[in-house]
Amino acid sequence: MALIGLALAAVAVWALVRLGRQTERRGRAHWRVTATLLASALLAGGALAAFRGAWLWGAGLAAAGLYLVWSSRMRTPVRSEPITEAEARAVLGVPPDADEAQIRAAWKHAMSRVHPDQGGTAGLAIRVNAARDRLLKKNRGA
Repeated sequence: MALIGLALAAVAVWALVRLGRQTERRGRAHWRVTATLLASALLAGGALAAFRGAWLWGAGLAAAGLYLVWSSRMRTPVRSEPITEAEARAVLGVPPDADEAQIRAAWKHAMSRVHPDQGGTAGLAIRVNAARDRLLKKNRGA
């Protein structure tokens, strides 16, 4: 019976981690709070089981809690794809003959809308930064 409970707990932890990795989009980070609470409960249960002499249960629960903490904190990095000059101009909304000051002003305005702290996403912020970098390199002749 104890092994069935341990197997069910392992499946629950795996499902929670899997669910969290699928829902990394904006507004869906609430699973991290749930993962933290569940990990805390697993670690506390592991400590309690170890103090009562059930070392196998204690180690299993503690390992599951540590795995959940570690995996819930992992984030996949968002990378930018190469951007063309025309795409960069479209992203920032600047004309082809824009100077460095216009590019920086357009970047600042766009970044105020798409920054993750302002309700945007990391992918959009990376795209806006890539557009700025592309246009500034073109203006400098690099």
